[in-house]
Amino acid sequence: MRPLRYSINVTLDGCCHHEAGLPPDEESMRYWTAEMERADALLFGRVTYEMMESAWRKPATGPWPDWMDEWETPFAEAIDRVKKYVVSSTLSGVDWNAELVQGDLGQAVQRLKQESGNGLWVGGVTLPTALADLGLIDEYEFLVQPVLAGHGPTLLAGLRERVQLELVDRHEFRSGAVALRYRPTRIAA
Repeated sequence: MRPLRYSINVTLDGCCHHEAGLPPDEESMRYWTAEMERADALLFGRVTYEMMESAWRKPATGPWPDWMDEWETPFAEAIDRVKKYVVSSTLSGVDWNAELVQGDLGQAVQRLKQESGNGLWVGGVTLPTALADLGLIDEYEFLVQPVLAGHGPTLLAGLRERVQLELVDRHEFRSGAVALRYRPTRIAA
């Protein structure tokens, strides 16, 4: 069984809008590339899928876009080639090495987790909240940016029940950002 990991950049005040934190630097991109390479597949909602595809899909012809620094290329290559699953009730089809997830969300994700491999990686805002409510996330990873955004969508807003976590790893960056990795504690009933 492969674990489901939720990973996201977040500001100190809990904002997880992709433009609220600091722009990625070389050190954090190396970190995210290594995390991406630990995943057998990515699980996205429609909004995150479309946002990531527009930024990181390799052009059909020619080199990577001019805006991309050389140190961003390994991340772009890793996300471009990995298998993707997209949860959406509005998309009729997907590409970019992707497949639509249909039917009951809990059952569909449980089937994906049952496959052998190193793990599934989920990003975004809305889908991870639904997965946390279903108790399907095995690991939470927050790259906390030393920024106060003051507005924007917040991490796991609307979660139905509290999820108790235990710290399993932390990594400090020269920028002042800190990656924190947690696992839910399983409380016996």
